[in-house]
Amino acid sequence: MVASFFMLTSIPYPAPGIWYNIYGISVMSTEQIIGIAAGVLTSTSMVPQLVKLVKEKKADGISPVMLIVLIAGLALWATYGIIKKDWPIIITNAFAFLLNLVLLILRQLYKNNK
Repeated sequence: MVASFFMLTSIPYPAPGIWYNIYGISVMSTEQIIGIAAGVLTSTSMVPQLVKLVKEKKADGISPVMLIVLIAGLALWATYGIIKKDWPIIITNAFAFLLNLVLLILRQLYKNNK
């Protein structure tokens, strides 16, 4: 049934792992969906730490070296995304870069609070 629909409308038979809209046009592959989901989860992973830091105004348990290394890695990932022209990589890593930069700044502001 599906094959005959695509033959009648001269749309090639759908490839496995590709998502199509109601017009038979490919929207996203399963690979892209997994990549975007991974990027969103990874990018937002530090939000709870940031919320806790803002609420408690204590930064004694946060390693600045870890944040600096993470920020450098995120900057490289965003640069890689720009080179590859891959928007999900650019957006998720740029967001995570900014989030962790704010975390590092707040960590420095609150480092002496006990």
